[in-house]
Amino acid sequence: MVEFDAEFFVLLGFLVFVGVLVYFGAHRIVLKALDARGEAIAAELAQAAKLRDEATALLASFEKKTAEAEANAAAIVAEARAQADQLAIEAAERLKEFIARRTKQAEDKIALAEAQATAEVRAAAADHAAKAAEIVLTDQMHGPAGADLVGREIGDLNNRLS
Repeated sequence: MVEFDAEFFVLLGFLVFVGVLVYFGAHRIVLKALDARGEAIAAELAQAAKLRDEATALLASFEKKTAEAEANAAAIVAEARAQADQLAIEAAERLKEFIARRTKQAEDKIALAEAQATAEVRAAAADHAAKAAEIVLTDQMHGPAGADLVGREIGDLNNRLS
């Protein structure tokens, strides 16, 4: 007769256990769990790839916006510098015009003052000449004819010098 040792009974118990598992469909439950886990992992990988693509697109968008902002900032700075240069040129021109105007006004005032001074000097000279002539003629011409001549000439002298 064949002797059955402990290893045989362990093998027999294992085969019975596996047969019971197969009979009750344990392999389908395990396969479903593994398939579900695989699908979940695939979904997570797809989601991660989608998020990565979105992040890459967002990064490219931000880099594009950054480049545009830098270009705009450079354009604004260049325009501001051009405006500042133009304002400086205009200010220098206005300053030159202002100085020229003020110089002209000062020259006009000086010319007016000279004309007034000349007129005052002429008037004073005429007055003194008239007084001197009056004194001289009064001393030389006594009487009514001399006084009449002196008065008439003094009146004419003021008209001639004016």
